[in-house]
Amino acid sequence: MPAELKRKRDTDEEVAETTSFPKNKIKILLLEGVSQRGIKILQDAGFQVEALKTALTEEELLVKIKGLHILGIRSKTQVSKKVIEASDKLLAMACFCIGTDQIDLSAAQEKGIPVFNAPFANTRSVAELIIGNIVGLSRKIGDCTAAMHRGAWFKQAIGCFEIR
Repeated sequence: MPAELKRKRDTDEEVAETTSFPKNKIKILLLEGVSQRGIKILQDAGFQVEALKTALTEEELLVKIKGLHILGIRSKTQVSKKVIEASDKLLAMACFCIGTDQIDLSAAQEKGIPVFNAPFANTRSVAELIIGNIVGLSRKIGDCTAAMHRGAWFKQAIGCFEIR
């Protein structure tokens, strides 16, 4: 690499090191049992990550939001205008679910905090559930289970269909 290009790259890296906010100072709170793999990826990248298995109430969030940079939630946590206004360092909020209804979007917009979601995160799970239900209904599993609990056992699959 030519010396002047190397010098420019070194200067760019020095500028990035002195102007970029260090990852190890970015505090992330992930609620409602976010994937352990995702938590590990963030921790390995140098972020300060706190992960809780449950949702928090508004009062609990008001305490936790102080000094927090990123908040990641699922569908049970409600982020109100009061919580957003109480945030002093919040950079972004992530909804690890289909919608963003659980966040006061107007308050987030007023404060300049971007909110994003993962609308296709559950697509595979929903498809698996639907396929399982199709098979269960076509084989009358519900009816057969109820009959079995009443003491009956059907050896033939009368009225059932094969899915192809």
